[in-house]
Amino acid sequence: MILMDCKGNELVEILDIDEHSAMGQYAPVTHCLAVVMAGDDYLLGWNRWRKEWETFGGCMEQGETMRECIARECLEEIGLSDLPIEYIGLMHLKLMPDHFSAECREEYGGLYGVRLQPEDLQRVEQYRQDREEIEKTALLKDISADERFAEIDRVLLNYYK
Repeated sequence: MILMDCKGNELVEILDIDEHSAMGQYAPVTHCLAVVMAGDDYLLGWNRWRKEWETFGGCMEQGETMRECIARECLEEIGLSDLPIEYIGLMHLKLMPDHFSAECREEYGGLYGVRLQPEDLQRVEQYRQDREEIEKTALLKDISADERFAEIDRVLLNYYK
């Protein structure tokens, strides 16, 4: 196990498995997350409902591949399309009951990296579509140490430099 957060959720491992094989070999693959680099810093989103900073991403829709999911989520939450999306691996998680399920469960999710150019940051706030869930964005260096930051997401930053 890599980390157990304060809610009891576990990031068990990051599997080094081919992106196209992952969905056929592991189930359920339910979501995708993106670690977003902007220069030498990380871009994060403030989740209005969870009241914490986190990486970008979300649940897969019916019939979507992991790559289609993360591209859609990046468009919605970051506001940019045609981004250079790099597959990192498959996250294996053990999750506690939450608003998605009343049961403890084991899930898998695609982990991706995205590298923005400095000029892209100016466009992020202008073109973001999902402002209901992701209230605002900020670079990690601009987030104070006393603000909440999703513990598993903080660890995921280490997988993309």
